[in-house]
Amino acid sequence: MTTSPDQATAVRHPLDRLTAEEIEQNRVIIVNAGHVTETTLFTLVGLVEPDKRDVIAGAAGIDRRVRSTLIERSTGEQTEILVSLTSGSVLMARVLDIENEGQAPITMTEYEESEAMIRRDPRFRAAVEKRGITDLEQVRVCALSAGIFDIPGEAGRRLVRGSCFIQPTPEDNAWAHPLEGLVAYLDLNTGEVVDIIDTDVVPVPKENFNYHLDSWLPEPRTTQKPIEITQPEGASFSIDGDVLTWEKWQVRLGFDPVEGLVLHQIGFDDNGALRPIVYRASVAEMVVPYGDPSPVRYWQNYFDAGEYSMGKSANSLELGCDCLGEIYYSDAVLADDQGHARTIKNAICIHEEDAGILWKHTDEFTGAADVRRNRRIVISFFITVGNYDYGFYWYLYLDGTIELECKATGIVYTAAYGDEAQRQRWSSPLGDEGLGMPFHQHLFCARLDMQVDGVENAVDEHDAVRVPFGYDNPWGNGFTRKVTRLTAEGGRVVDGEVGRVWHIVNPSKLNKHGFPVGYELRAAAQPTLMAAEGSSISRRAAYAKNHFWLTHFDAAERFPSGTYPNQHPGKQGTIAHWVEQDRPVDGDDIVVWCAFAMTHFPRPEDWPIMPVDRLGFSMKPYGFFDQNPTLDVPRPKSAHCATQGGGAAGGAAGDACCHDD
Repeated sequence: MTTSPDQATAVRHPLDRLTAEEIEQNRVIIVNAGHVTETTLFTLVGLVEPDKRDVIAGAAGIDRRVRSTLIERSTGEQTEILVSLTSGSVLMARVLDIENEGQAPITMTEYEESEAMIRRDPRFRAAVEKRGITDLEQVRVCALSAGIFDIPGEAGRRLVRGSCFIQPTPEDNAWAHPLEGLVAYLDLNTGEVVDIIDTDVVPVPKENFNYHLDSWLPEPRTTQKPIEITQPEGASFSIDGDVLTWEKWQVRLGFDPVEGLVLHQIGFDDNGALRPIVYRASVAEMVVPYGDPSPVRYWQNYFDAGEYSMGKSANSLELGCDCLGEIYYSDAVLADDQGHARTIKNAICIHEEDAGILWKHTDEFTGAADVRRNRRIVISFFITVGNYDYGFYWYLYLDGTIELECKATGIVYTAAYGDEAQRQRWSSPLGDEGLGMPFHQHLFCARLDMQVDGVENAVDEHDAVRVPFGYDNPWGNGFTRKVTRLTAEGGRVVDGEVGRVWHIVNPSKLNKHGFPVGYELRAAAQPTLMAAEGSSISRRAAYAKNHFWLTHFDAAERFPSGTYPNQHPGKQGTIAHWVEQDRPVDGDDIVVWCAFAMTHFPRPEDWPIMPVDRLGFSMKPYGFFDQNPTLDVPRPKSAHCATQGGGAAGGAAGDACCHDD
């Protein structure tokens, strides 16, 4: 069963998502102010979230504001415009300093036009013909974000770099047939191909890998019995506008064109009091840098949030395919490239699911056997950016745990190699036609604007410590922990040897045991950014050099690689520069950033389509509650198992569950 109530048009809260009517109103105001011509593109249109403290205080009469970023293609000028919907006026318009601030994200309009622009270039056509390709319509050009490398003539241009693949027929999987050694540098504003990189001619791999065609696939297996997920009494959660309530959780849903799904005001009902934990949570950036330094691939590093707008790349989800069970879908209303409202149907999926054992014990002294099952609410969305697809799943559990899981799938980027030694060094080889899957990383960054029982928060770093033999450890078995208060802004890395975690605490709020209430952030001990220090990508994706960052709250510091990562030089305006301000973070209003990564040496099993790989982080209450907050979870019942011996101690017959995870 699915439900998808109509989007409310009346704004009831300052953080309510923009409605279609508001997006259209924003466009009218900007047009009337003279900022739009026939060659203007709206690259970003987003809600300006009101001052955090005003929202927390419940201030009335908050101005409803929208920020838009426009490109005037005839001149290349890019303008950021602030509009008050409340007064119906433009409050500010400023031209971006694109050489220092970076450029607005690539729009779908530009992406769709780029292939035809590149195909028209005589040098490009000659390079294609040199490779024995006579039908130019078979050449598919992937116009990818250009980065910035201080190449002469690069400054000030709005560039993409076009890599090529061959698609012999309209239904063929072009990723299987890379056209190697050819890249076109395109100016998106002028349509001019400013440079052609034409290296060695390499034969195009011919083998087809059309996983999407039934005619290519093996016979489907017939061994699977149906799995049905039902909730006969309906879902346990409720939605009121943008506010989701489930069990003891409450969270407000948002959706941003860059970040996609945003969770606001995450709180937990503790004995009738809604206690705040996180004011705002989102995936603020992700970058995919490639490790092949060849002339046609050294520049490959894509900021899927800042350069391609993850929110605008969201899929429309389908019941039975993307989501199972008692599903609530929510649409995303965003602006298109002309500034008009467009709706992505079913962009957000919300459902609850069984999450295995919550707690269990069979006691040898009392004879009691107790078990409880866990549940979680799942809030998710999926995006497609080029060859890769990513699902972002926020989980809230009965015990107060918060998790973010990213599911990476799609098609691994391919290359063709004429030199087997190079193929072995920089990629995972596929077959005997020179096909390879270049090594790369997926580096995400979550922004967590913390509010653990208030905005006066701090961070303690916890390490496990071995204690040497001594008077207080005569048998050598002792170990303890080291707790270090982080008193300065900066970045830290996970250390698996000491089990490093970070506790976000409120020093002014103590639990009944006398310790500050807090949440523990656990990040995976995976490699950080592999690129060399001093490289272009190491400046631009500096957030990926650490697993954890701590900054003082600043509403303008939303994106760790800058507001406009597209061709951003990384010399200012990134998280690496914010932490140099030496602002207070000990018992103050803070933001923590968790960078989590997958270093991908592709497997043969990742081809021709990649099974989901998972990565993410978790936050668990640590002293936030005085004891286990799930003691009131009822004993499980199962219609599919019989009890033995008349039932469990302390429970009625038939109440026990006889199958554990």
